[in-house]
Amino acid sequence: MGYYVPHLSKDKKLKKLIKHHGHFKLKNQKDLFLYLCYSIISQQLSTKVARVIKQRFLDLYEGLPTPQQIINTPLEKLRSVGMSNAKANYLQNVARFEIESGMHHTKLHKMSNDEVIEYLTQIKGVGRWTTEMLLMFALCREDVFAIDDLGIRNAMIALYNIKSKDKKKQYKEMLRISESWSPYRTYACMYMWRSLDNVPVK
Repeated sequence: MGYYVPHLSKDKKLKKLIKHHGHFKLKNQKDLFLYLCYSIISQQLSTKVARVIKQRFLDLYEGLPTPQQIINTPLEKLRSVGMSNAKANYLQNVARFEIESGMHHTKLHKMSNDEVIEYLTQIKGVGRWTTEMLLMFALCREDVFAIDDLGIRNAMIALYNIKSKDKKKQYKEMLRISESWSPYRTYACMYMWRSLDNVPVK
């Protein structure tokens, strides 16, 4: 049983989800640069389509692409695998950032969650949600609350019977509820997704 379970089980609503879904383990991703590329490719796509386009993208290269290889790839070639012009540009933005500034584990490990978000959202095409997914699923940060994720919001509205239609009031109530989950809010988010069978593509 995950060591976070006793803490989260204090929430009676979560306790039922934990009993139904069991416990989770977070797994570090070695290459954060490629993880971010895959996240951009997967945005607004179904899991099945995202996997197909990701494989087509990898097929452009002999093995895993380096940042310089992605920069050197013409946009038309990147788009040929099924990506939009915007996504192709965003991939090259990520590649340039990796070369110029870097996003290795040793560098990001020294940063707080908010500092990682501030650092990576400098890249055009990388928003707060994408960075929060990286914190959760690549850096294994255990206390991330992705309040802007539609799945989490929908799950919390249903599970905690949040009646207000006002977005600000919804956020305030969700933040209040999430405070009791800390320092294991990442796992609580995973239970929210599981309750909808809607875990993000990793």
